[in-house]
Amino acid sequence: MKILVTGGCGFIGTNLIELLLGSSSHEISILDNLSAGNTKYLKDVLAAHRLGLSYVDFINGDIRSMSVVKQACKGVHAVVHLAAHAGVVPSVEDPFHDAEVNVWGTLNLLEASRKAGVERFVFASSNAPLGVQSPPMNEERPPRPLSPYGASKLSGEGYCQAFWGSYGLRTVVLRFSNAYGPWSLHKASVVAKFIKDGMSGGSFTVYGDGSQTRDFIHAQDISRAILRVLESGSDKIFGETFHLGTGKETRIGDLARIVSGLFGGSVNTVHEPERAGEIKRNYSDIGKAERVLGFSPAVGLEEGVKSVFEWFIYQGTEAVNRAVALSGSD
Repeated sequence: MKILVTGGCGFIGTNLIELLLGSSSHEISILDNLSAGNTKYLKDVLAAHRLGLSYVDFINGDIRSMSVVKQACKGVHAVVHLAAHAGVVPSVEDPFHDAEVNVWGTLNLLEASRKAGVERFVFASSNAPLGVQSPPMNEERPPRPLSPYGASKLSGEGYCQAFWGSYGLRTVVLRFSNAYGPWSLHKASVVAKFIKDGMSGGSFTVYGDGSQTRDFIHAQDISRAILRVLESGSDKIFGETFHLGTGKETRIGDLARIVSGLFGGSVNTVHEPERAGEIKRNYSDIGKAERVLGFSPAVGLEEGVKSVFEWFIYQGTEAVNRAVALSGSD
């Protein structure tokens, strides 16, 4: 099977490539414009398997270009669409750019996949299309997006359903809860941010009293779920949406204590006022993914956070400080 991974040099993409290299003989192709990803991640993963960059078919291109997408989909059996304009705040600042990437780019990929005879299409979504609702989040909840990002992801989900219903393109939508893991040096998500703050001599910032909850899923578990979809022999998965998480709530305050413990308890936590519109509680019901995909998260939170901490320490303080300086918002 030849697998095209869009955004394959990014956070989730690199973890997926690492799993594919270690667990299967699939041929790998990557489409990434490197706006967020980094070829260093890809080179590091390949080097760990004693492989060079030439082992994968790497295309430096943008999903908004139909000509690029058509070329990338030639001879491909499966597409894993991870490339996206991510984040609520950036989408609020520029909803048109968010839509260009997440709506138009996804539509380009679906159409090119249909015409190229792609056998299955995996779309990475999130809980953002559901907006603020009482947890646990599940596939039966009516979407109520509060941000342009949530709306654009919902649009992508809708187009996946439409291409399955109208053209028979075998699409599967995976809604990731809060992902964390290695290869996240450039990310501003809370696990990565806490570790970077600790390494750069800062403090942890917690908004409110820290009682707000999230469902943290390790990128290795997400990658295993994607591989299950790629290799599944069941037709029951197509045209379906699945929530991926752990099914467990973790308080942000508790997460801060876990990360602080890895620094020997030396990092202070600073409390700021709650941010307007922030979701208080959020976690996923993963029952459908367990029943239909046979998915079960394997990485516990403390074990997973420790592995990410060790990965950041290996990258070094200088690399972390560069990442913080480049991100601006960290």
